[in-house]
Amino acid sequence: MEMKIFIVGSTGRVATKLIKQLALEDYEIFAGARSPEKVLKDPHVTPLKLDLHDDLETLSKIVKGVDVIYFVAGSRGRDLLQTDAFGAVKVMLAAKSNHINRFIMLSSAFSLEPEQWKNKGMENLLDYNIAKFFADNYLVNQSNLDYTILQAAALIDEEGSHKISINENSGVKNTIQNVAETLAAIIKFENTNQKIIKMSDGETPIDKALKQV
Repeated sequence: MEMKIFIVGSTGRVATKLIKQLALEDYEIFAGARSPEKVLKDPHVTPLKLDLHDDLETLSKIVKGVDVIYFVAGSRGRDLLQTDAFGAVKVMLAAKSNHINRFIMLSSAFSLEPEQWKNKGMENLLDYNIAKFFADNYLVNQSNLDYTILQAAALIDEEGSHKISINENSGVKNTIQNVAETLAAIIKFENTNQKIIKMSDGETPIDKALKQV
C-alpha cells in the first residue's frame, strides 16, 4: 500500500525539494502550509491549509490519516516561539492523538548541544537554536514518537552531490538538495528510528551513509 506522508511547512526551500523527491518515489503527499497555493504542483501532492498558530484541536483535524510526518517548517527567526518551538510540539501532540508514530524533524547542527553554540559562525543562530533545543528535547524525551532528528549544517543553494557525511565526520555545509534527498531516504531505513543524525555534504552516497547510522 502506498505510504502517506504529511509535510509541515511545505513552501520552504528544503520542503519544495523534499516534495519533489518524495513525488518521484510515488508517495502520497499531504502538504501543509500557511499559503497552500504556493505548494509545488504535482499529481502526488494535496496542498492543505495549515497554520501553526492554530490550537491543537484544529491541527489534529488536519494532520491525520498518514504514516509519516515531516516537520520542515521554519520561521527564519521571525516567529521562533510559535513556529519553530511550540508549533513543532503541537504537531507532535496531533501526531500522537491520531496514532501517527513516525516523526522526522529537520533541525540545526547543534540543537541539543548548547555548549557548541558559541562556536565561530553560530552567533546569529542563538535564538533559533534555543527554539529547536526545546522542540527537539520534547520530541526525544516526552513525545513517545518514533523520531528521527536530522541536524543539518549551514544550507547552501547549489547543485547536490547526492553524497554526505554524518555524525562525527560531518562538516559545516549542506546543499539544500542533499538535505532533501537525505530526509526522503530516512523513511526507507528502520535503523534511523530513535536517532539524532548530524549531516553535511561529504563523500558517502546517501543510502550507504544512512545504513551505517
